[in-house]
Amino acid sequence: MDKKLEFRGGWGVAFIPVVIFLFFCILYFIVFKAFEMYALAMGAFVALMVGAIFAKKGNYDRYWDSVYAGVKEAVPILILLFVIGMFSELIKSTNISSGFVWLANLLGVDGGLFTAFTFLAVCMISTATGSSIGTMFTCFPIFYPAGVLLGSDPAVLAGALVSASIFGDNLAPISDTTIISAGTQEYTKKEGFAEVGGCVASRLKYSLVAGTISFVLFWMLGGGGTVGDGASEILAKNMNPNSLVMLVPVFVMLIIAIKTRNIYKAITIGIILGTITGLAFHLLTFDNVISVKDGAPKGFLTGGISSMMATVTLVISVYGIMGVLNGAGVLEKVTNGILNSKMGKTVRGAEIAMMLGISFTTLLFGGVTSASMTTFGKVQNEIGKRVGLHPYRRAYLLDGFANAIVLVIPFLSVFVFLGALLSKGYDFVKPLLLTQVSSGMIYCMVLFLVLLSSVITGWGREYEGSEGKVVRNPQELAKQGTKSVSHNI
Repeated sequence: MDKKLEFRGGWGVAFIPVVIFLFFCILYFIVFKAFEMYALAMGAFVALMVGAIFAKKGNYDRYWDSVYAGVKEAVPILILLFVIGMFSELIKSTNISSGFVWLANLLGVDGGLFTAFTFLAVCMISTATGSSIGTMFTCFPIFYPAGVLLGSDPAVLAGALVSASIFGDNLAPISDTTIISAGTQEYTKKEGFAEVGGCVASRLKYSLVAGTISFVLFWMLGGGGTVGDGASEILAKNMNPNSLVMLVPVFVMLIIAIKTRNIYKAITIGIILGTITGLAFHLLTFDNVISVKDGAPKGFLTGGISSMMATVTLVISVYGIMGVLNGAGVLEKVTNGILNSKMGKTVRGAEIAMMLGISFTTLLFGGVTSASMTTFGKVQNEIGKRVGLHPYRRAYLLDGFANAIVLVIPFLSVFVFLGALLSKGYDFVKPLLLTQVSSGMIYCMVLFLVLLSSVITGWGREYEGSEGKVVRNPQELAKQGTKSVSHNI
């Protein structure tokens, strides 16, 4: 679009859709405590309609053309979200958490060790399903009451469950945030965006370091509670060792995604192998795959599509808002402002700007990471390209900092609200306060420190070489004639 989109009152008026969308985020997630993505999508579409009123005369059609241009960029992400939705629903259908409950009972863990075991188990479940909020709703009713009765500290146990759910959202190749972070970061030396498999391989080391440190801390700090009656009954009702066999298709999917860098191939093989495994071990019936009940389609294939509809609608609406900001030249102004600042003069400074930018944006969106990453992803893309950072590195800093310490803030994070909400309804333990859940989210705090040290020291920093290859040594870039980083180390 050659001519800039213009508004009555100047380019700052382009932020009106963003402000209205933020209002709906606060209204639904913080005031109403209604955790539904489609409600936020509604808010975004209302925001777009209101924003159009402020377009200058002769700019109304250009306004909606900008929206269409923004949505068009979201198409690859939308297709991938629908595909991964089916695999995620397959894993949920087999109730894999019951296998970990059986394992915990077999090992006889309690107190702090049960808290650490819960963190590890839920990390694996959230990585398998790619859904943080879905994992929380699935795992809290099983692990939380049992753990409290086994002597775990309630606040630390709740924090372990929330943190572990976020772990998978940050790492899983089938997570919406992983896909959005990859889908917003472009190559400069070849066509296309960062591959999901490559992004997962690149970020694995950070997640494992943060996860290992967190496991030890949960073990050390997660005990001290009073052992009560009833834990064995809760565990007995939720045990099925056979469900652990579903880890096989999950690991196969992960390996193929990392090795081939092709998420479509990985998901296809994962769904086929997972379906065969589930049927063979009687974790699924053919009705669980595809069926119709009372005139309504059932099964994980249709369920996977429907489960992603709200997220897909949200992504479409937010990309539409980004299209408006892009059409008005606002994103360009923000990017240039960062690049022309002192931080924009060095690679480390650019990464600090990325950290501050995505953290602040996530804070504004109340911890709705898919929306905040879609919003700031374009800015991060431009900043990172100017200093020669590889799309994998940019994608992880975007995803990592969005899922780190900013999600711990008690009154502004949807995850803290959910943790407190899911701790209610038990006679033997008082519901947790927001501050108590927040204090137990150790992994998010540790992840922030790991990422911050990576930014400061340059550990794991990756640059984009010829044909989009990963280059770790900036001197090698200078030999290839890449000017953008040669003076910015």
